[in-house]
Amino acid sequence: MKYYIIAGEASGDLHGSNLIKSLSKLDDKIEVRAWGGDLMQDAGAKIVKHYRELAFMGFIEVVKNLGTILKNISFCKQDIIEFKPDVLILIDYPGFNLRIAKWAKSKGIKVVYYISPQIWAWKENRINTIKSSVDKMLVILPFESEFYKKWNYHVDYVGHPLVEVVDSFIQNQTTPRKNWESRSIIGILPGSRKQEINIKLPIMLEVAKQLPEYQFVVGKAPGIEDAFYDDLLKDLKNVSTLKNQTYNLLYGAKAALVTSGTATLETALFDVPQIICYKGNSISYEIAKRIIKIKYIGLVNLIIEKPVVKELIQNDLTAENIIAELKQILDTPTKQNQIFEDYATLKTLLATGGNASKNAAEIIFNYLNKTAISSKVVSQ
Repeated sequence: MKYYIIAGEASGDLHGSNLIKSLSKLDDKIEVRAWGGDLMQDAGAKIVKHYRELAFMGFIEVVKNLGTILKNISFCKQDIIEFKPDVLILIDYPGFNLRIAKWAKSKGIKVVYYISPQIWAWKENRINTIKSSVDKMLVILPFESEFYKKWNYHVDYVGHPLVEVVDSFIQNQTTPRKNWESRSIIGILPGSRKQEINIKLPIMLEVAKQLPEYQFVVGKAPGIEDAFYDDLLKDLKNVSTLKNQTYNLLYGAKAALVTSGTATLETALFDVPQIICYKGNSISYEIAKRIIKIKYIGLVNLIIEKPVVKELIQNDLTAENIIAELKQILDTPTKQNQIFEDYATLKTLLATGGNASKNAAEIIFNYLNKTAISSKVVSQ
């Protein structure tokens, strides 16, 4: 069968690649055309657009790049028509993907959404587009099933794909992991987009300057050239970098400064205490503050429904505040133990659904075969 997959971010590339691998075990005639990245390409997809061309973050940035976004939408529609897929699989990236879903449905294309848009946080009215345009919604957060139930819309909870990814990585390591007390590395994960890195990384590096007794390691984003980091990192003796090795970094880290998003969950699954750091364009932030309804921005805190880890947002994101919280994490046993206990609860919740990629692939494959049989019966 022919699958057209759209992922617009690094995390979507990761989850898309594992979905493709699982689909390939079920479908020996699989053909995948996709918007994604290197991981999806390595899994067997023909990449049409790389996600680094699609990374527009915030209200102001979207407006500035509206012409490019509209051209991408137009190109995507034409490419789908020419490919004639059996199914369109959308991975998160809602601003773009929901437009494509609505159009695809009008063309009679089957639409599956893997990893729900976070409409429980904002733009809840998008539920109308989802109900009318998405044939199958596969969710990865435990509370999303209940959220959709109140809208009388059935979804399938498949578990969180990061659980299997992180577990597999840890199990395949040949070097024993140091115990937490003996580690000395502080990880810095400043995001995957240039605009957010430019805002947050200098603040994080100021922390490194003031804590010379620790070794700080910056995880470089896979879609960004090394030269971009050079000016930011020069003359810092206790700061080094790793590229495409985020998990190696977290495997050896004692604590981490993490941009909100998927990385916060990855850090928790590695049992690394963290500080969630967010700062954006001031206008975009003021707009978002007025329309986003959630209590926390970190997925770790959202899922557990309490402040498991500290969130430093916008004006609160200063080197002084980071250092104060970091010292609390490193020097207070009761705080450390509470974080580790909450992380254990998180893992249990996320693992409830089982192997997410395998579950998602089976649901999609069975759905396609069932609808194909139904269509054949009708035509006869």
